[in-house]
Amino acid sequence: MRPLLRVEGLAKNFPMRGFGAWLDAMRGRGSDVRAVDGVSFDIATGETLGLVGESGCGKSTVARCVLRLVEPTSGSVRLDATDVTSVDAAGLQRLRRSMQMVFQDPTAALNPRLSVRQMVEEPLRLHSDAPARERREKTDAMLVAVGLGLEFGDRYPHELSGGQKQRVNIARAMVTDPRFVVLDEPTSALDVSLRSRIILLLETLRETLGLSYLFISHDIATVKYLAHRVAVMYLGVIVELTDTRELFARPLHPYTKALLSAVPIPDPEAHRERLVLAGEVPSPIDVPAGCRLRGRCPFAQAVCAEPVSLREVAPDHFVACHLVAG
Repeated sequence: MRPLLRVEGLAKNFPMRGFGAWLDAMRGRGSDVRAVDGVSFDIATGETLGLVGESGCGKSTVARCVLRLVEPTSGSVRLDATDVTSVDAAGLQRLRRSMQMVFQDPTAALNPRLSVRQMVEEPLRLHSDAPARERREKTDAMLVAVGLGLEFGDRYPHELSGGQKQRVNIARAMVTDPRFVVLDEPTSALDVSLRSRIILLLETLRETLGLSYLFISHDIATVKYLAHRVAVMYLGVIVELTDTRELFARPLHPYTKALLSAVPIPDPEAHRERLVLAGEVPSPIDVPAGCRLRGRCPFAQAVCAEPVSLREVAPDHFVACHLVAG
């Protein structure tokens, strides 16, 4: 099956300026922050790909490059037959209807001066020629679909709870009938009691609307429930990519093992061996040669200083590690 979204060799460097850049040049170090460095993956129609990793590993930068909210340094992004990275401004404007995003902070993503109905209807005004009556009907239908009654249409953000604000953000993203939606930690700003409701809503919308999701999160338990496949990122690269069940049953990369071993088990009698990584995450300005985890990995050997890339070690199970037999 041909993927709906295909990302190949995606990279994003942020140039440093000022004294810090000069000092790094004097030390013989690079002067760019290598936030994303050669990331590749695909997403099928109706599929959810989870993208996990600790804060600062490049997850949100990947999302913004895929949607061209940030211009990639290199690589390609294709939505079906369209090369997203090469279309002009007019072409990108047309693509916006098919590619949407739900942001992490529901409050910051809303305009405090607009009513709920105005905010949800705004994408229709920007991306369609539908008459006002049709836009109003579509907006009201979407408010109902995300669990907000029509009475919420005339309310403003300060009158809404955190969960209601995120439902507005979801309604606004879905109202244009997109094919692909980025979910950038959509539940991290919500309390625990609201997270499961939002996740259930997102899963229902995916099934009923035939959506494809890139779901970004550091909450492993949520990813396990929502994602069909999972990509694990570390320091700007994907180190493991496979089916969700396979990842949780048989993690192969040491970083993935460390992540999963840190997930709490809701059983006080249960015992699980922790894999603890040494030291701190290296700077993306001065990325280590070879495997990026080797300075922290308890299994590191001399071969780990050699370049390593993502390779298929089992059917549909890809790992970037010299020590994993393929």
